[in-house]
Amino acid sequence: MGEEKISSITAAGTETVSRTVTGTQLEERIRELGLTLPAAPAKGGIYTPCKEFGQGKFYYVSGCGPAINGQNITGKAGGETGFEEASQAAENCLLNVLAVLKAQLGDLSRIKSFVKMLVFVASSNDFYDQPKVANAATGLLVKIFGEEVGCPSRSAVGVNVLPGNITVEIEMLVEAKPH
Repeated sequence: MGEEKISSITAAGTETVSRTVTGTQLEERIRELGLTLPAAPAKGGIYTPCKEFGQGKFYYVSGCGPAINGQNITGKAGGETGFEEASQAAENCLLNVLAVLKAQLGDLSRIKSFVKMLVFVASSNDFYDQPKVANAATGLLVKIFGEEVGCPSRSAVGVNVLPGNITVEIEMLVEAKPH
């Protein structure tokens, strides 16, 4: 289907190499990172998982939790859930967002830009590392799509509770290339 130029980020920092990739190559990159793109999560209420607007130019992905293949990450970061587990929850949420986008767009290479990410972290009263938890999701996006496409503007917000006692929930706004 579509192709997208992405930049590769080296371990040393910001050196980039431009190349053209397909959706299949993006999914291969996910596998190279030791991850699997799950099936899109089932709806948890009366809403749409992904809403198209702006004449098919933009897509808003409803909040996705960390459950993958029946395995969930629950509890408050800084409480019963440690930082590493909360960071894993953020990565899982992002994989679910990508699964929703693949189901909606048909091909991840249609993504032109991850515009805005909103990360909710269920947090104990003295946990202040919500941005660091969110970095796990943002970092994964950059590893898959490169910095130019994969690095969105972002907010990371600590909240008292999330549905089902999940640790992290992520919403996303994406710009897509035309069909």
